[in-house]
Parts: sequence; structure tokens; C-alpha cells
Amino acid sequence: MVRYRLDAGGVSDALGELVRVDDAGVEVATRRGLVAVAAGDIALGKRVPPAPMPRRPRG
Repeated sequence: MVRYRLDAGGVSDALGELVRVDDAGVEVATRRGLVAVAAGDIALGKRVPPAPMPRRPRG
């Protein structure tokens, strides 16, 4: 997960697989597509565990 600053103010999160890291910034493959975040816009980054497996229906 990468939290980054928006041009209009505030922040947003990119949750997904980190596919690129370099001096310019990062790219995160999210459910909605690839998100590129410039290094200067990154506010926070942390590892998030994978989502749990769906439960089987009862019955």
C-alpha cells in the first residue's frame, strides 16, 4: 500500500502489488490498473497481508 499526496490536496491510497521502485517513484498494480506515484508525492508505504480466502457457503 502506498499513500500519496494529490495535486488538489488530500491523499489517496494505491493498494496492490508493487511492480516498480526506483529514484523517480513507484508503480503499483491495483485492481483498477497501474498507478504511478512520483517519489516526492509518497507520504507513506507499508506491506499489507493478502486478503483472506473466501469462506465456503454453509449447507
